[in-house]
Amino acid sequence: MSIAEVIDPPVSRPPLVPPFPPRAPENMGRLARVAAIRNSTIASWGQRAYEDDVIQGRFFGHSSFILNTPAAIRHVLVENYENYTRTPAGIRVLRPMLGEGLLLAEGRNWKHQRRTLAPAFTPRAVTTLVPHMVSAIDETVAALDRKRDAPVDLREVMQRMTLEVAGRTMFSFSMAHHGAKLRDFVIEYGSRLARPHFFDLVLPTGWPSPQDISRAFFRRRWTRFIQALIAERRAAGKAEDAPPRDLFELMVAARDPETGQAFSDEQLGDQVATMILAGHETTATALFWSLYVLALDPATQERVAAEVRGIAGNDATDIERLKFTRAVIDETMRLYPPAFLIARAAAGPDTLGNGLEVVKGDIILIAPWLLHRHEKLWHDPNAFVPERFAPGTAAPDRFAYLPFGVGPRVCIGAHFAIVEATLALAKIIRAFRIELLDDTPVIPMGVVTTQPDRSPPFRLTRR
Repeated sequence: MSIAEVIDPPVSRPPLVPPFPPRAPENMGRLARVAAIRNSTIASWGQRAYEDDVIQGRFFGHSSFILNTPAAIRHVLVENYENYTRTPAGIRVLRPMLGEGLLLAEGRNWKHQRRTLAPAFTPRAVTTLVPHMVSAIDETVAALDRKRDAPVDLREVMQRMTLEVAGRTMFSFSMAHHGAKLRDFVIEYGSRLARPHFFDLVLPTGWPSPQDISRAFFRRRWTRFIQALIAERRAAGKAEDAPPRDLFELMVAARDPETGQAFSDEQLGDQVATMILAGHETTATALFWSLYVLALDPATQERVAAEVRGIAGNDATDIERLKFTRAVIDETMRLYPPAFLIARAAAGPDTLGNGLEVVKGDIILIAPWLLHRHEKLWHDPNAFVPERFAPGTAAPDRFAYLPFGVGPRVCIGAHFAIVEATLALAKIIRAFRIELLDDTPVIPMGVVTTQPDRSPPFRLTRR
């Protein structure tokens, strides 16, 4: 029996194989590869990356390693994680939006932030935030009901809904007056400044690239916007002797359990930006792709509809009853991991096993996009098979399925995101039958998140 058969035994019905981008030619030159990365990192990988355990190459003076073996991934992300830091290009692209928040912090600063934030994202804390999620989801379903039978851009709808969830869970107020401006910031940055330029890839972090000047101006405007949101929330006050009602109150009250230190105003602003952006965009991406594949697979969509019928989806405990809906989310994040790439730079020498030696500055790439479609790890890896994650099946290797990363730096909001996505998908499919209005394939692109190359029109009809 193969490893793939142990991880996910094949199912009897012919599975759906959603569209995916063509593999890059193996003889692609360096400049052509940089151009491909700028457009879509996913499109820069050839067939070998889906078959081999390790792809070793050179990247502007340093060795690079794409790791596809669970043992090597465990070593880099768990056993010796402190030796591997964000790459200069990753820092350049993300810092203007996220500052020194949890996603980009390193060393002692990261440990302080992680310890301080952890209590705000426990399952118990997330349960207190579910009413905020549900109110935003229910309003979205009601708005979609008014548009039923007309073409709908579900990508935009999911982005607006998850932004509303992020705003309400963070601040306890609607994003109606701020959502458009926030989305403008996200679209502006994603279209102009988030794609890595050649100089972003080759210059040391301390050397400004041409893009960094524009990013600095963006950072000033963005920071003022986030601080205005915080000021509005502070003005709303906090009820005396009442438990925290949102993430903002949880973060303001948080203290490092070792030092007793709270977040400064600047640190608080970076955490707010990180939680709003990382949370809403990745969950919106997972929900869009879930709806897309269910529209392509009506039989699976009807199975979800049968499960959610009669389940209100208003409580975190409903997640336990939505087992197949959750399996659809899990399988969607296997095929379309919102965070498609984990890139690290070696801070010092190391040995990865099998004679692979790493020196300072070498680049380590762990790509959930590749790992989740690797031919040695999954049976029929490009097929949509939610049964892989159904109760009673063998769980995938913890280091072969990384929708939220793994190890000490695993996504702190993973439980929050799963609860939100599962409840949202359940409520939408319970209310509507989802269909695509054209048959043009939607191709995934790797640009910050796993984005569609276009927003296809959907039609929703009431069940």
